[in-house]
Amino acid sequence: MIFVLWQPNASHLIHLDDTRAICRHVVAVDNSPEADTGLHARLRAAGIEVIHNANHGGISGAYNQGAQCLLARGCEVLFLLDQDSQLGADFFDGMMRACANTGSDTFIVGPKVFEVNLGRYLPVFSPQARMPKPERIEDHPEGLVPTLFVISSGSAISATAYRKIGAFREDYFIEYVDIEYGLRATRHGVPVYINTAVELRQQVGQFVKRGIFSTSNHVAWRRYYASRNAVHALRSNADRWSIHWLIELLTLHQVACVLVCEEHKLRKVIAIAVGYVDGAFGKLGTFEQRHPRLAAFCRH
Repeated sequence: MIFVLWQPNASHLIHLDDTRAICRHVVAVDNSPEADTGLHARLRAAGIEVIHNANHGGISGAYNQGAQCLLARGCEVLFLLDQDSQLGADFFDGMMRACANTGSDTFIVGPKVFEVNLGRYLPVFSPQARMPKPERIEDHPEGLVPTLFVISSGSAISATAYRKIGAFREDYFIEYVDIEYGLRATRHGVPVYINTAVELRQQVGQFVKRGIFSTSNHVAWRRYYASRNAVHALRSNADRWSIHWLIELLTLHQVACVLVCEEHKLRKVIAIAVGYVDGAFGKLGTFEQRHPRLAAFCRH
């Protein structure tokens, strides 16, 4: 299990302890800027391997560091988890049964995800469709459901699949990392499934809802990555799936949510616009590398 930390609080560490209780091989990858040597020592004493990644390559870098550690141990299935996710006691047993039921050693399997903020399950997208449309996971009551991608947290990637697909894109840093990986997996012939038998509850961001608009209220710099990586991921796969038409809708939706629901409107709208342009021209890497002054302005 790769468990990603970012300036964890007490509840996050409880999630980590719960994970360690039901999974023998746990690697905590701490993406916090500064190493908490006392915390790391306590985790190692509890049998948890700790890597201080200091956010190099963002969430992708953390996944890749953890994957290399688990692959070196000979682990055949890599689980990804972030500190906000809540697991049930039967999570790993149910996920491992699903992995066995794929009938292959090359797969990605994710649980059905209940987004607490939205009060509903995240949808599934058929990988066979030229123009994938969201489908309710509740309409698929049992078994493994093929999908175009799964969110990274709670997902299981076979070692064979990871080697075939390659590492997570560290030039994406954060946002759309899992969507790009799922699209790349499908292009490489690696099946991606949602396991309807297992549920993961997740709560992302500080949720705000006003009228028909709802938003996770992310800071401006994350808005940059969300806009840029959406443009790049969807356009890069336009020859296989007709999903590039969503780009403008997603961008306008982000802007509308910011204007209606959020603070720091100017910073966030600028970040979204610059991200859109960078994504269209394939300019990846960190915000600070691309636009140091603007990144400083959009820090909040």
